[in-house]
Amino acid sequence: MLHGTYAGWLWQGLLTSLQLTLVALLCALPLAAVVAMMRMAPQRPLRAMAAGYVEGVRGVPLLAHLLFWYFGAPELLPESWKQALYEHDVEFAGAAVALTLYAAAYLAEDIRSGLRAVPVGQLDAARALGLGYVTAMRLVVLPQAVRTTLPPLLSQTLNLWKDSSVATVVGVGELMYQAARVESASFRSAKAFTFATLAYLTVSLALTALAALLQRRWTPGGA
Repeated sequence: MLHGTYAGWLWQGLLTSLQLTLVALLCALPLAAVVAMMRMAPQRPLRAMAAGYVEGVRGVPLLAHLLFWYFGAPELLPESWKQALYEHDVEFAGAAVALTLYAAAYLAEDIRSGLRAVPVGQLDAARALGLGYVTAMRLVVLPQAVRTTLPPLLSQTLNLWKDSSVATVVGVGELMYQAARVESASFRSAKAFTFATLAYLTVSLALTALAALLQRRWTPGGA
C-alpha cells in the first residue's frame, strides 16, 4: 500500500469528494423540494418554469454543466465578484453549483412522485382549514411524502457520490484527481486507482445498505 505523502493525497481526495457530495446534497434537497411543489402548483406559469428547469438541466450532460459553471459563469459576474471568487476555491465552488443544480433536477422528480402519492384529500382538507398552498404542502403533504420518497432520494445520493468524480476535469482535488496525481508522481497507478475504486465502492455499498434499511423500516409495506 501507499504510505506517507502519497497516502495523504489519497485520503485528502476522499475527504474532498465526501465534502463535495455533502455540500451539493444539502443545497440540492431544498431546491428540489421547491421545484417539486412548483410543478404541482395551481398556477400554470410556475409549473412551466419548474418543468423547464427540470427538462433543461436533465437534457444536458453533467460535464457540460460543470464546464459552464467553472469557465463560463464566472465571466458573467461583475469584476469585483469575479476577482473575489478566483481568490478562493473557484474549482470547488463551480463543481458544487453544477452538481447541486444537476442533482436537484432529478431529486425534484422523486419528490414530486412522493407528493403525488399522498391522497389529494389531504391537501384539500388543509386548504379548507385556511392554509395557503405552500404552507399546506410544507406542513401537511410533504411530511407524508417523505416516507415514500426516501429510498429514491438515497438512490440519487448514490448517483451524486459517483458523479462527484467528474469534478476532476476542472481541477477539484477530489479522489480521482488525487489518484491521478499519485500516479503521475510515483507511477504507482495500480495502487492509486485500486484505493480510489475501493473507496468509491465502500461508500456506495454503505449508501445502498442505508437505503435498504430505511426502505424496510420506514416505507409503507417495507417491513
